[in-house]
Amino acid sequence: MKEPNDCSNIQEIRQEIDAIDKEVIAALGRRFAYVKAAAKFKISETSVKAPNRLNSMLQERRAWAEEAGLNPEVIEKLYRDLVNYFIDEEMKHWQNKI
Repeated sequence: MKEPNDCSNIQEIRQEIDAIDKEVIAALGRRFAYVKAAAKFKISETSVKAPNRLNSMLQERRAWAEEAGLNPEVIEKLYRDLVNYFIDEEMKHWQNKI
């Protein structure tokens, strides 16, 4: 991968962005596999939703966003949407195991 300042045209920039997005999506797929695997350790609907865990995780992601120079509000929304989707999917897996 080229560093942003080493790119000599917009096509190179777009290629690098596309490569990063592909990595991000692959990482989200790996994360989702762990979410589905977690369902086997959950004993109730509340444990699947884990509201306390969600809130503490969002606070941690906000801190990570600030450290990375990103807007914590945007990162929290992104993770809130993502995790709510994953919780819905995990709930399906959990309900199928009981």
